[in-house]
Amino acid sequence: MNAYSNKAIRIGAGLSVLAALLAFAARVASAQETGAAPRRLSLGDAARLAASQTAAVQSAQLRVDEAQARVIQNRASLLPQVALTPSWTSHTVNSASFGFNFPTPAGQPPLLDPNGQIIGPVRFWDLRGDVSQTLIDPAASQRVRAARAGVNAASADVATAGENAASGAALAYLRALRSEATYQARIADSTLAVDLLNVARNQLEAGVGVGLDVTRAQSQLAGSRAQLIQARNDRDRAQLDLKRALNLPLDQSIVLTDSLTAPVAVDTSEAAAIAQAIQNRPDIRAAEAQLQAAEQQVAATRATRLPTVNAFANSGPTGFVNHLLNTYTYGVQVSWPVFEGKRREGQTEEQLAVAKEIDVRRRDLQQQATVDVRAALLDIASNREQVEAARTRQSLAELEVQQARERFDAGVAGNADVITASVTLNSARTGLIDALASYQAARVSLAKAEGTVAQIR
Repeated sequence: MNAYSNKAIRIGAGLSVLAALLAFAARVASAQETGAAPRRLSLGDAARLAASQTAAVQSAQLRVDEAQARVIQNRASLLPQVALTPSWTSHTVNSASFGFNFPTPAGQPPLLDPNGQIIGPVRFWDLRGDVSQTLIDPAASQRVRAARAGVNAASADVATAGENAASGAALAYLRALRSEATYQARIADSTLAVDLLNVARNQLEAGVGVGLDVTRAQSQLAGSRAQLIQARNDRDRAQLDLKRALNLPLDQSIVLTDSLTAPVAVDTSEAAAIAQAIQNRPDIRAAEAQLQAAEQQVAATRATRLPTVNAFANSGPTGFVNHLLNTYTYGVQVSWPVFEGKRREGQTEEQLAVAKEIDVRRRDLQQQATVDVRAALLDIASNREQVEAARTRQSLAELEVQQARERFDAGVAGNADVITASVTLNSARTGLIDALASYQAARVSLAKAEGTVAQIR
């Protein structure tokens, strides 16, 4: 009886620990509910939120601002240039630096000392205004077009960054759903372990059971408790990773409104999905925009061989303070580069190589889009079958636990079969969760391959 008392104490300790663990989880949930209002998020909400506010998207948007600023800079060379340059100087001159002297009548001393003398100081004002205007500059016009093409390329990069961020957030959302489902499954496993322990204890007290059954049930409960602790930690970490992927405050409480539901049919054909991918994928559109920008840069470099025409003028009073007279200069200047040591040809060849490199990457992205779509469709079909197989396995495992428990409750068998069946059920539950998560991840992969993650539901 003393040995039984020791076992009962250990059993009670195990139940107390499990109850404390479940109570802690309940307190955490209650604290989240009583604090700031949690943010409710669906899978689509998470994807769109990440596509709009993550650091990568913000950086890409700033690069668009940089590109737009370069357009302004390049356009400035085609606009009038106005400058005001008022100046005041005071200087002296050594007359010996002239190299000549002024003639004087015979017998008169020279006007300037032949050994040199200081003349001055001379104080001089020049209130000058300058205006210039480019009349014809083909190269500058092409540079403006190239800069505008750069804006388009940078804007396409924003879409690419948004799509990548949406994809990462969607997968993080699915990992959070999977960890929550796993946590709930481990709670169910722990509840079953507690029930089996109670049955074993009752049978031992009634004299129809053995201590070995109690020990087995206690061991099963300890294992379930360890798995529950790990599942809770995985769930909390998955929520932390999701907040980071969404660029949300880490103290923000979130509620996932979606769940790992049964697979639904994907209403698209392979050909239609591939066509949509090639048309919509932002990385392909970005490569096309970059190719256009590179071709515009080639045109700008080639245009430097053409002549430029500029008009210029300056005007302003100049002279001493009390004797200022207005002077001016105006004219038209034509510049035509004749030979620059083949520098222009080298620059053109460099830009052509850049354009060809981008074109190679664009064609490779189109090929990769085809591969991604086909792979995603294969994964969807395979995972749908895996879900059905996992669901059947779980149903059979539940039936196995039920039959084994009926025999144990009737006292015609020990709980070894029940514990073995519960371990099988534990694995089956995890397998179904993994299959459902893999199917949903394949849906995200198909949306990413088509370039529509931000529109996912």
